[in-house]
Amino acid sequence: MVRVRVHLLIRGKVQGVFFRQSMRDVAKHYGVRGWVRNLPDGRTVEAVLEGDEEAVNKVVEWAHYGPPGA
Repeated sequence: MVRVRVHLLIRGKVQGVFFRQSMRDVAKHYGVRGWVRNLPDGRTVEAVLEGDEEAVNKVVEWAHYGPPGA
């Protein structure tokens, strides 16, 4: 098992659509650890994810689309 860490900046409609909570739920589902926060510009979410490479890649893939409304 290869462990990786990624740093993401996700831009677009990310605030007011439960992006952070949804990302936490998805990461937890895949056993990925880290953190996620809104940045002050109102259009960007920053996240750091750590875990098994395959699991982290699943969360990154999800982040391209996010929750409904994003």
